Amino acid sequence: MRKIKKLKTIKEFHQTRSLSPPEHPLISIVNYAEIQMLPEYLEYKWTFDFYLVALKKNIGGKVMYGQQSYDFDEGVMFFIAPGQVFGIEQIAGTPADKSGWMLLIHPDFLWNTALAKGIRKYEYFGYAIHEALFVSKKEEDILMGIIGNIEREYHANIDKFSQGIIISQLETLLNYAERFYNRQFITRKRAGHQMLDQLELLFADYFGQNLASAKGLPTVQYFAERLHLSPKYLSTMLKTLTGQTAQQFIHEQLIELAKQQLSVTSLSVGEIAYLLGFEHSQSFNKLFKSKTSFTPLEFRKSFENQN
Repeated sequence: MRKIKKLKTIKEFHQTRSLSPPEHPLISIVNYAEIQMLPEYLEYKWTFDFYLVALKKNIGGKVMYGQQSYDFDEGVMFFIAPGQVFGIEQIAGTPADKSGWMLLIHPDFLWNTALAKGIRKYEYFGYAIHEALFVSKKEEDILMGIIGNIEREYHANIDKFSQGIIISQLETLLNYAERFYNRQFITRKRAGHQMLDQLELLFADYFGQNLASAKGLPTVQYFAERLHLSPKYLSTMLKTLTGQTAQQFIHEQLIELAKQQLSVTSLSVGEIAYLLGFEHSQSFNKLFKSKTSFTPLEFRKSFENQN
């Protein structure tokens, strides 16, 4: 297990990456080509007390996207929120022409602005690093234009307008990233359908091995780990494919299993609830009625009447 190294300030980040001190304590723009990582830093996992948005090119390796890997032939974006833990993998033969930028923003810079709370709506800050955003040259140019605007403000003399202008540009950057992620979901629908097939097999296997009785209801985290995805990314992907979040998908699958048990077995409602992993049958009754407008007993009776 690698130890976790926490960086509280942007200044500490600059120090660990052999960079000159930041011009502002709460925000910094870094040229990725200037980043130097000492070999011993690869032994740690990292967590920051600030946001990091980065676009990197030509770093001499591959990135995992779900269960597939992709070359760094185009720009790849990462989004890291305060408190997230991540690791840096060894990349052999890092080329001299690596390029890109890193934008570091401490939450205090957003204080008393709409974005202080609004930044939480951008779900991609909850995606794992191996679920990065792949941007085309055209998309990269758009992002570079926005970063250029932020950089000019960053290097200019700070005045009462500086924070508002930078935050406005930051919000534009995040909105474009959200658009580009949506495009990525659409273009990766084929891989998404394969993921959906795997999810359904995992779900069937969970109940086929009677894991629900021992472990309780299956969780989004359980399936995400087995698909090598973060829970948020799995939920967003399912939303694109099915219109349901991961939790809604699990509930729908549970209800279908419950209907089968109510239709073809004589098990009591309490026994079915236990088999499905519910700790209390009341919780099962409540979920079933919310999804079908019937109680389990009402459903069983209506099914019997049809036959």
